[in-house]
Amino acid sequence: MKKTLLIALSIPLLLQAYTIPELFDALKQHSQTRSDEMVVQKSQVGSDLATSQLYPKVNLFVSYDHYSSPTGLLPVPPNELIQMLNSHNVIGQPFSNNIYKTGANFTMPIFVKSIYTAADKALVLQKSAQAKKRINLLKNEAIIVSTNANYLYLVALDKSLDAKKSSLLETKKTLQIKVDNGRAAASALYKINDGLNQVDITKNSIALQTQTVISSIETLTGITLKAPIAMKQTNGYQKGNMGALEPLRKKLAADKLSIKIEKEKLYPALLAHGSYAYSRANAYNNDKTVNENYGNIGLLLNIPLLQMSQHESVALSEVEAHSSELQLLKTSDELSSQAKMLESSLPLLENSKKLYKHSIEDKKKLLEIAKVNYQNGRLSTEEYLRYEDDVVSEQAKLYKTEATIWQTQMQLAVIYANNIEEMIQ
Repeated sequence: MKKTLLIALSIPLLLQAYTIPELFDALKQHSQTRSDEMVVQKSQVGSDLATSQLYPKVNLFVSYDHYSSPTGLLPVPPNELIQMLNSHNVIGQPFSNNIYKTGANFTMPIFVKSIYTAADKALVLQKSAQAKKRINLLKNEAIIVSTNANYLYLVALDKSLDAKKSSLLETKKTLQIKVDNGRAAASALYKINDGLNQVDITKNSIALQTQTVISSIETLTGITLKAPIAMKQTNGYQKGNMGALEPLRKKLAADKLSIKIEKEKLYPALLAHGSYAYSRANAYNNDKTVNENYGNIGLLLNIPLLQMSQHESVALSEVEAHSSELQLLKTSDELSSQAKMLESSLPLLENSKKLYKHSIEDKKKLLEIAKVNYQNGRLSTEEYLRYEDDVVSEQAKLYKTEATIWQTQMQLAVIYANNIEEMIQ
């Protein structure tokens, strides 16, 4: 019966359990990541928009025009015009005050250098958006791991406080008997009670911090954790090229192409164009219906001679490219310094972790001795409580150091654009 009850109580906990890979999968489907995907799609459309400028533009049209004096439906050669004048009562001349037209026209770039460079820029911007999406995903994955490490720290600290509280209650039970028998002062009991109260205050503070941690993970994944997830590191960070700079590198490349585009707009451009029109009207000379077809096709070489505004556009694009270059250098210096600091701190943190473990073992032994001395009246209440505090304080430092190691590893993984999913189990 007890075994059945235990299994029944365990089922909800098992159903609520998550793994780090599951959190990563939830992150990829959440709005945080999907918004970055929309930026990538937008850059794809921008790339298609740039290449679409190479295609011809074709338009259909229908028009009606009224003129104050008879106007030609199309240009008429002089020889034909003479024949029309001689037979004006029989032949309707293609002139009228009211003209209806239908037809089509087209324009097509044959060689416009800036269009090809704009297409290259669009591809670079697309790669920049993809790189930014990947870095943002790594940053969010790092936040999940770091926040979960902080969650583990808070839970471990809370358990240490539970152990301290249990120890104080045990001491209080023994002390209560002594106070009741007149063998100890009541003030000692007040001090123990105050120690218990301080434990509860700290546990309440931990509960508030835990809610913040849970909320942070829920914001990124949509998942509300009931407990922290145990983590195991399978691979350390891999030092190499600072991949976190890749979006800025691509942006700088795109800005340099912008300079080229603005300069190329001053180059000659070769365009093809053509049109066809079917015109209908009542001839002004004899009011007979006249129908005419007229079309043309040709080439246009456009040579810019003086365009001051375009020269200013070139200067502006150069300033923007220089600004992007400075931003890249600034961020590179910042990340280099940060990486150097984090890398040098990792061995120190690992060493601190070992030292804290040894220190906790020693302080626990000292606490056991202090309990015996306190019960035998050879130690004051204040001194005994100090030993209790020392154990919890040292455990808190150990748990905090373990969380800091995780956070340091994740920061370095983002800087070097490592695959975090391959680093964590």
